[in-house]
Amino acid sequence: MSKTLTLPPLTEDLAQVLVDAATIDRRVNEIAAEINRDYRDIEEPLLLIGVLKGSFIFLADLCRRLTIPHVVDFIAISSYGSGGATQGNVRLLMDIREDMTGRDVLIVEDILDSGHTLAYLQRNFQTRGAKSVRIASFLDKPERHKVDIKLDYMGFTIPDVWVVGYGLDYKEKYRTLPYIAEMYPVH
Repeated sequence: MSKTLTLPPLTEDLAQVLVDAATIDRRVNEIAAEINRDYRDIEEPLLLIGVLKGSFIFLADLCRRLTIPHVVDFIAISSYGSGGATQGNVRLLMDIREDMTGRDVLIVEDILDSGHTLAYLQRNFQTRGAKSVRIASFLDKPERHKVDIKLDYMGFTIPDVWVVGYGLDYKEKYRTLPYIAEMYPVH
């Protein structure tokens, strides 16, 4: 017997769905195929480092589709002030446990906004002796970039609006929505 999937309805806070669940699923499959191809000859397992909390759903879906050897770890950092705007100052809240010396590292991030966080992580991981450091970001907001960052794998480009769902939140709400939705402006 097949079940009909019922998606959570938009609430009064959400303006519109920008990326639906089926489109997300297809794109994650494509990204996983690219990573499998690019790392098919890897000597040691690829070290996937998810940036908490926003990347956890993307990372979970992505790593289940990888056929190459890989290890998952997490890092928690903050570059946002109390008002939700990026300040450019990055603060390490929780470090990874895996040794990255001589390893290929793939940073898995929810969204490239200003670029401060990813620039910090790239520099930090290179100084720790990573063999290579690449970036997979689920979303990209090019209008908000303050730092030049090259994405190796990217899900979707979105406009400069506040989005939630698929790991992204607003005050810890909406993180588990199966789609990406635009929020009405918060004042």
